[in-house]
Order: sequence, then structure tokens, then C-alpha cells
Amino acid sequence: MLSGTSIFCFAASYTVALALEVSRLFFRSGVRGAILLAFGGAGFFAHTIFLAYRASSESMPLASEFDWYLVAAWALAAIYIYLTLHFPRTAVGLFTLPLVLTLVAVAARFASRQPFPQTKASQFWGTVHGGFLLLGTVAVLVGFVAGVMHLMQSARLKSKRPATLGIQLPSLEWLERANSRATVVAALALAAGFVSGLLLNLVNRSARPGEALPWSDPMIWSSGLLSAWMLAAAAFSLLYRPARQGRKVAYLTVASFVFLVAVLAVQLALPTLHGEQPGRVESTITAGGGA
Repeated sequence: MLSGTSIFCFAASYTVALALEVSRLFFRSGVRGAILLAFGGAGFFAHTIFLAYRASSESMPLASEFDWYLVAAWALAAIYIYLTLHFPRTAVGLFTLPLVLTLVAVAARFASRQPFPQTKASQFWGTVHGGFLLLGTVAVLVGFVAGVMHLMQSARLKSKRPATLGIQLPSLEWLERANSRATVVAALALAAGFVSGLLLNLVNRSARPGEALPWSDPMIWSSGLLSAWMLAAAAFSLLYRPARQGRKVAYLTVASFVFLVAVLAVQLALPTLHGEQPGRVESTITAGGGA
């Protein structure tokens, strides 16, 4: 009950903040910015308290699929608060808050709350693996937000339309830099997360075979595909100068977001042993004839 109530509290605050962001499209207001920040800040504060409570009450802090999605939403909400404070006239919430609410909804509705199997031998690589995957995912989301804003701003300037009432977007130059940097950070972080995940699986395979994943597990091959895509996108952006300019860089980050969503959908939909208890993993591997 406490968990459900807390999630509702910060999700409701983010929803009100999003509604206030949408109201920019219809009318101007001198006090809306302060109210918007109040609701966004209240949601972020409640979100932080909720994660802190789970970290202090669990034997393995924030070590489940449920927690991973909520921490990703928390990091994106922190970026939203930061950008809103520094660019108060820019409607970043129209692009970031829907992603925050989607991550919270996936955590509450679909993600498992079962803690990941953990031993002393795998704690280090598990932390590295989860941290880099989280950083890479948030970077992809930030790149997607910057990409969508770039496409909107570019289309507006090309058609010489005036800015929509109450909606101001950053300059194309700033958005190009944000897109390029987000792509590189995401590629490096996701690649590091994938490699550390392989090392974690090798550690588990040698120390406690019952906690190792078969190499054909959807969590492994889908993460590998995502890492390969992001590395190719980053290499293309770095080696091909025109890809860092204009709408090409925006299309690249939007495509990376679509790829990320597809991979997360695969990992949620297909049966995986990732996060299962050691006994269940071992029995499944044995029943399948080994890995």
C-alpha cells in the first residue's frame, strides 16, 4: 500500500506539471513557471524519498527491474528540473515528462520487483553493469528529446513560421551539440554496460553456475544488438561530419530511441532468466540441457 501510494504521489505531481507545460500552448501566464516548478519539484522530492526508502529497507538496495526503471525516471526528472531552472521559457517538460511518466508506468505495471541474484563475487560487476546501462538509457532519452526539439525548430525556421504561443526552443546549434554528445555518451555507456554484463555472467558461471544466464537469453542478445547499434551511430556521427549537423543528427537520435524501446519491449515480453532466483535459473538450465 505504501509503495502504491508513493508512486501515485510523484506520478500525479509529474502529471500536473505536464498539464501546466501543455497549457503553454494556449495562454500566457506570469505565475505558471513557479507553480510548474513547485509541482515538478514536489514530484522529484517524493520520488527521491521513495527511492531512498527502498534503498534503506531492501537487503540489496535498488537491485530489481522495478527499481531500475524508477531510477531511470528519477534521473530524467532531475535533468528536467535542471533544464527548466536554466531555460525557464523553454518547454522541455513537453518532451521529457511524458518519458518520465512512461518509465514510472512501466515500472509499476510490467517490471518485476524480484531482486536480482547477487553474490559477493558479482557485486562489483553487477554495480558497474547496472550503472552504465542506466547512464546509457538516460543518454538515449535525452538525445531523443533534443532530436525532437531540433526537428520542430528546424521545420519552424524553414517554413518561417512564428514561434507557437508560449513555446520557445533552444537554438539549432545548442540542440546539435546536445544530440551529438548524447549519442556518444549513450554508445560508450551501453557498450561498457554490455561488456561488464558479459563479465558478470562469466563470473557467475565460474563461481555459481546456477546464477549464470545461457548465452541465448533474450537479455543478452538484445543488449548486444542495442550496443552495436549505438556504437555504429556514434562512429557515423564522429567520422561523417555532415551527420553532426542539420537534421541528420536528430534523425539518428530518434532512431536510437526507437531501437531502445524495441529492445526494452523484447526484454519485457520474451521469457528471460535475468533476475530469477538462483535455484530457478539452475533448474531451468539443467532442464534445458545446460548452456
